[in-house]
Amino acid sequence: MNDTPAHALDRARWRKSSHSQGQTNCVEVATAAGWVGVRDSKLGADSPILTFTQPEWAAFIAGVKGNEFDL
Repeated sequence: MNDTPAHALDRARWRKSSHSQGQTNCVEVATAAGWVGVRDSKLGADSPILTFTQPEWAAFIAGVKGNEFDL
């Protein structure tokens, strides 16, 4: 079985934040088989995909919620 991020996310359901209000200038996120993918919604399926493991993504989200990235 191929468990690479690209293979796992190939058929994933991509979603945008509800805060995007239908605009295309945001990011989309998908999860599949332990991977999280992030892509540019303007490019859709043609966008390069950044991939993260579930623990990496959880650490990122915790950092965002904890204001770790505020300037």
